Amino acid sequence: MEFSVTKNPNPVPDLEREALIANPTFGTHFTDHQVVVVWEEGKGWHSAEVLPYGPIMMDPSSSVLHYGQEIFEGIKAYRHQDGSIWTFRPTANAARLQRSAQRMALPEVPTEVFVDSLKQLIAVDGAWVPKPENEKTLYFRPFEIAAENFLGVRAAKRAEYRVIASPVGPYFTGGLKPVSIWIALDSARAGKHGTGEAKTGGNYAASLLAQAEGNAEGCSQVMFLDAETGSYIEELGGMNLFFVFKDGSVLTPSLDGTILRGITRDSVIAL
Repeated sequence: MEFSVTKNPNPVPDLEREALIANPTFGTHFTDHQVVVVWEEGKGWHSAEVLPYGPIMMDPSSSVLHYGQEIFEGIKAYRHQDGSIWTFRPTANAARLQRSAQRMALPEVPTEVFVDSLKQLIAVDGAWVPKPENEKTLYFRPFEIAAENFLGVRAAKRAEYRVIASPVGPYFTGGLKPVSIWIALDSARAGKHGTGEAKTGGNYAASLLAQAEGNAEGCSQVMFLDAETGSYIEELGGMNLFFVFKDGSVLTPSLDGTILRGITRDSVIAL
């Protein structure tokens, strides 16, 4: 797929960009460009573009606003000591986005389009990738939304795949040190046969109330139990869980349709 490129006529000045990536905070500042690819029923994926970063013009009846058909991914670009820029297992993220699309009745983004979209954004915004120090990276947010203007409970016949990027530091502001975890006893993140395995916004929205309760108690993350019995550990609001026991054994909850298939989770198990 060929991507047309329209350069941002007003990019962030070099000195301002360098200041932002020297002290990044998660998801607050974004690069100069974005990727957009359109899907339409009967036409498939088309109109691949790299455009200046900016607002999405959306009709009030756009189906994503009413029926929640949306999915997303998260993947980072790392600058190596020799200046080259790498991502980690992007085809695994592409496969997970495809599984999420299946569950949310959205068209699947082909793997080659997903990987190329990251390359295209780096080609114009590579200067936004921080130097390899203190966990600094460039975070990609690929996402897909239903983009048909209609009201009616059915899968949309038009969708948009987009990629934006933000320079980030450590996910936890305190860096790599132990965090306190709040156990949610009165709410569940996802139920059996639901959308728990899909990386969709509704799952995160369902976790926010418990997350706020945990924050109020001085905790950084929330641990969710299974919705059916409330007796089995599933995952945290923002990541999978591993347990390391005194004898050296390692356990992690099994994937049964309610837990997100973490790329890091899979990598830890493989190693």
